[in-house]
Amino acid sequence: MKLTTKGRYAVMAMADLARHSDGSPVALAEIADRQEISLSYLEQLFAKLRRGDLVKSVRGPGGGYLLSRAADDIRISDVILAVDEPIKATRCELGSPKGCLPSSGRCITHDLWEGLSHQIQFYLGSVSLGDVIDGRVAERQIVVPDARRKSASIANAAD
Repeated sequence: MKLTTKGRYAVMAMADLARHSDGSPVALAEIADRQEISLSYLEQLFAKLRRGDLVKSVRGPGGGYLLSRAADDIRISDVILAVDEPIKATRCELGSPKGCLPSSGRCITHDLWEGLSHQIQFYLGSVSLGDVIDGRVAERQIVVPDARRKSASIANAAD
C-alpha cells in the first residue's frame, strides 16, 4: 500500500499551517518554501481542503489560509480524504461487488488487505494535526484487542 504524494503533501502543508498560523493567515508561498512543495500544487490541494471545510481563505493584503477549526479537532484521515486520497490496501474499488482478479472475483487475501485498510483508517482517524505538531504521535500506542493479545501471549508462551 502506498500513500500518494497528494495525501502526504496535504498533511505536510496542513501541519505547517497549524504550526505557523498563530491566529493569522499564512500565505501558501510561505508553506511552499518551508515544505519545498510547488506553489501551484499547493493551490490545487488547498482548493480541495477548503471545499472539505478544513481551511478557510482570507483575501487581500496579509491574506492566506487559516485552519477552519482547532488543530486538535482535525484528524489526519480528514485531510487525506479531503484531497480525494483513498485509504485502502486492496486493489478492489471500495464498495464494489467486483473483485480485483481478472475474473472479477476476490483474491484469497482480500480480507487481509481490507482489514489492514480499516486499521490504517482507524489509526489516521485517531491522530490529530495537534498530535503531529506537538510531537505526540511517537508516544501513541496502537491498542490490540484482548482476544488477539491472548493469542499472542499463548503463542509466545509455547516458544
